[in-house]
Amino acid sequence: MLGVALAVFAAISVALAVVDVRRHRLPHALVLPGLALGLTLLTSAAFVAGEADRAPGVWGGAASAFLLGLALHLARPGDFGGGDATLAALVGAHLGWFGAEAVGAGLVLGFACGGAAAAGALLAGARRAEIAFGPPLLLGTWWVLLGEVT
Repeated sequence: MLGVALAVFAAISVALAVVDVRRHRLPHALVLPGLALGLTLLTSAAFVAGEADRAPGVWGGAASAFLLGLALHLARPGDFGGGDATLAALVGAHLGWFGAEAVGAGLVLGFACGGAAAAGALLAGARRAEIAFGPPLLLGTWWVLLGEVT
């Protein structure tokens, strides 16, 4: 069942990355249903696998990542949008399956990937590095998830 949750998250990740790159928006109409579905699938997977102790990690990962994203959004709304904050909840839920360390590592790697993308844009001659933050956050998340699954 975890495989189903990750496969659905993979499809949602691709859709969100494409939309964010094209429009610099992560619409709640895509992120929130993905979050609800992810929480449902991951919680169900925990109980089906007889690992109910993973469910609080899933919900805690979503909540803690969202609170971090919300704080960033409130501090710098022009740089970290509301869609980025809700995306943080979505990635936090999936990383939370593997524990708090995975949540932290995924978020740190996401920000590192975002920093690298911004640096690349500046080096390429952009006056201001305006990058879509969803793809780097998803990249950092998948980097950790693939390391955990394999």
